[in-house]
Amino acid sequence: MQLADKKELEGLAARLSCAFNDIRILEQALIHRSFINEKTAQDVESNERFEFLGDAILSTVISHLLLEKFPDADEGRLSKFRARLVNESILAQLARDIELGKYILLGKGEELTGGRDKASILADAYEAVIAAVYLDGGFAKAFSLVAGQFSSLIQEVSVAEIARDYKTELQEETQELFKISPKYQLISDIGPEHDKIFEVEVLIYDKVFGKGRGKSKKEAEQKAAMEAMERLRLHPPP
Repeated sequence: MQLADKKELEGLAARLSCAFNDIRILEQALIHRSFINEKTAQDVESNERFEFLGDAILSTVISHLLLEKFPDADEGRLSKFRARLVNESILAQLARDIELGKYILLGKGEELTGGRDKASILADAYEAVIAAVYLDGGFAKAFSLVAGQFSSLIQEVSVAEIARDYKTELQEETQELFKISPKYQLISDIGPEHDKIFEVEVLIYDKVFGKGRGKSKKEAEQKAAMEAMERLRLHPPP
């Protein structure tokens, strides 16, 4: 039974840049439980099961992307990054970006109380839509959608991570552990003057503890210090 206008569903699919083999799967992702409560049809189901699946898919894809983006980050830090990305506020904003609210099938009561812009409803529907993409087109299609929509957000996390003063943290750590300061050494600078890539290593007792690359010596040193901090956390001295 078709509940939503087919052209509306195709419009949403276009916003997602996804061609659905079965548009009814996308429709299923848009059925809020308040809509079910006002319908008598026995074969209509809410999107809650899709939400459950979409949440798992999002977590998997974001975890994969973070592992690639931060190869030296430990499990604890990766979990914090993921929590910063996969939460109601972020998902609701992504839903607003594609105007998902206007497509959700709501009950009249929920509609009258502003349900189309309610963060919890938008976030749940967004997860359900991710599940619909997966069920219709497979994991690769869902992965591509999530990666595209989260790319700028992951970059923001990356910038915030680099903004941490790892050099100061490493300085304090090495002073406490070894009573010495780390030394930074330029390994190479590759490329034209206006677009150089610098590579730096950081040494403790003349032993390399981390390496980093960046478009400035400062950025490369920060990344080297970050790697050294991760190494010290994973393999603390006796």
